[in-house]
Amino acid sequence: MEPLYQSKLQCICCETPFETSRVRPSFKKAIATDTDFCGYYKAGVNPDFYVVRVCPTCGFATTENGLDRLNDVQKRKYMEAAGSRWVPVNYGGERTEKEAMASYKLALISAQAVGEKERVIAGILHHIAWLYRYASNKTEEQRFLRFALQSYIRVYEEEGASLNNARLMYIIGELHRRIGERNDAVRWFSRVVNDKKIVDSAMIRASREQWQLIREESMLSGEGEITDSTEQVSGDGIASFA
Repeated sequence: MEPLYQSKLQCICCETPFETSRVRPSFKKAIATDTDFCGYYKAGVNPDFYVVRVCPTCGFATTENGLDRLNDVQKRKYMEAAGSRWVPVNYGGERTEKEAMASYKLALISAQAVGEKERVIAGILHHIAWLYRYASNKTEEQRFLRFALQSYIRVYEEEGASLNNARLMYIIGELHRRIGERNDAVRWFSRVVNDKKIVDSAMIRASREQWQLIREESMLSGEGEITDSTEQVSGDGIASFA
């Protein structure tokens, strides 16, 4: 069975029908996953390459979590921002790393032009950082991790009460850690662990593990132990890190 199949869509901007490649569910299982949820897959297909759908006619790009319709004002804003200069390219087949990157950056431009939800923009930025990680481009990975972090914080400020707080708070802490902001990372991890309303055991455990990792890294680098001055991490059968 081929890992890719074609899905028929209609562009929500120019209303032109087009096809895009999707990855069959049986090929989506990661063989390894980073602590910020970046997945690694068997050679031949990476599902992250096919998250974005790109209209070959006008270039409008989105994800399945994005808007499902645009009003006339949004369409005009996209055309002014990018669509009027679009040179037709078809990203509907098998994608290389370069083509996947191009599709995500088109999605970012499209999302910003039409005022997409912040959580969708955060996800796009984070995926771009992953693509740079796959390419071993540390500088650009760090740059886009910072952009993603800023966007996730805005999501928390705007929508935190209506989302999975534990996962969102954990990823904010983890991105702080990955860009070297350890004290900020500890503050977010401690909030996950100490918020009595959070019952997501996987995120609580992950937050404890990353706090411990920060502690070990700080000791090895000679910076001394980093702790949260206002809260302790404690729990059933687990000693405080402080």
